[in-house]
Amino acid sequence: MKKYLLFVFAALTTASAYSQGFQVTFKAPGYKSGIAYLTYYMGSNFNIADSAAIANNGTAIFKDSTKLPPGIYAIFFPGKQLRTEFLVGDEQTLTVTADTADLLNKTLVTGSKENLLYDQYQKIAASKGRMIQQERQAYMAAATKADSALHEKKYTTLINELNDYREGIIKNQSKSMMAALLNAMKEPPYPTKIPVTRQDSINNYNEYKKHYWDGISFMDDRIIRTPFFLKKVERYYREVISPDADTIIKDVDYKLLLARSAPEMYKFLLNWLTDEFINPKYMGQDAVFVHLFEKYHSKGASFWLNEKQMETISRRAYMLMANLIGEKAADLEMLNTEGKPTALYSLDADYTVICFWDPNCGHCKEEIPRLDSIYRASWKKHNLKIFAVLTPDGKENVRPEWLTFIKEHNISDWTHVYKTKEMEDADFAAQRPGFRQLYDINMTPTIYLLDKEKHIIGKKLTLLQLNDLLEVKWNAAPKN
Repeated sequence: MKKYLLFVFAALTTASAYSQGFQVTFKAPGYKSGIAYLTYYMGSNFNIADSAAIANNGTAIFKDSTKLPPGIYAIFFPGKQLRTEFLVGDEQTLTVTADTADLLNKTLVTGSKENLLYDQYQKIAASKGRMIQQERQAYMAAATKADSALHEKKYTTLINELNDYREGIIKNQSKSMMAALLNAMKEPPYPTKIPVTRQDSINNYNEYKKHYWDGISFMDDRIIRTPFFLKKVERYYREVISPDADTIIKDVDYKLLLARSAPEMYKFLLNWLTDEFINPKYMGQDAVFVHLFEKYHSKGASFWLNEKQMETISRRAYMLMANLIGEKAADLEMLNTEGKPTALYSLDADYTVICFWDPNCGHCKEEIPRLDSIYRASWKKHNLKIFAVLTPDGKENVRPEWLTFIKEHNISDWTHVYKTKEMEDADFAAQRPGFRQLYDINMTPTIYLLDKEKHIIGKKLTLLQLNDLLEVKWNAAPKN
């Protein structure tokens, strides 16, 4: 199956429109040579912002005429095994002095007030973290109930002390980057009500979803370059929000509207959403990608993308526009096995399966007879009809093999159709979209399911998925 990969998300690694420039001086005693890397967090990964050679005095200078977007940065020592982290905010002339003997306690960042608080937080959090881990291990090893209770109490006390410390920063240093990061790191509260009914479960879900983004501001560029924001975005769109395309579209429009005043956040969201839904996990979510193209990309809202990226996005969108779930299927006017004109909309059926296939396709040779067997055994009695389109790979004449395959496997109950090369050439000359574009055909077999009015209700289905979908439709239908 052909994959469409944009890598527009990588556009975030390029320089942004920040002016005035930056300079980060890195001092690493004990190093006389090698390449150091200035990086920033993007999810659990580090993206390289700059690199610099270390001079024989142990100093490397990262410098550029554009400012660094704010966030959590890290400098990797030569060899990329060790790193030291710091914050980049409005102050962008920094000096980072790091001693590999004790990076936590012997790293000093000057030229930035934000890093005084960040350094203090790292040391306190590390100290509390060690004690919390010790109490956890002591609890697991406790031999008596009294010991278990004691270590559980100490563990809870330490957790509360760390949370109180974090809340103190948020309250007392509310304008700091550290406060913004701590707010954004908070997990949404899990509902405590034990569900008894289905409505209870729905209420719990809605409550969790309502508070999922508490602490996150989509008007704050700083939280993009952190180890947690990308993971939070991924989890929300893959696990939390309803997979329904209309629900997602409404949600992304709201978030992109909020992000309009934060250019890096806006770029991040639009890039990520485009990559996520160009090849969606669930059927029908390609409507989200088409919406992003029509409302944003086609209107010039993604000006940072290069010509090749925009061409890929545009081509993919045009391949999907005519075959979205819920839309009327494009009519197909072709020739049947006898050479007579036959149209898709001429089939009178409660359900129509469109099957695009090629007699020389190895997978088709296995699937087409299986499809016919299921059709004869189960589907035909429900007034379902199959409109089978010959889809040769290229322009070669495969009509003889096509007719032979149909005859040998006795696939006589289907409506078999094809287009001659002359018909396809005429469509091209008249700038009419062919069936490959109308139905996004990049592999065979490709199967669509239409309802009585020829609306698309399923696409790119396997035989098992098609059968399951039909069973759901038939079971839901009112009984006579």
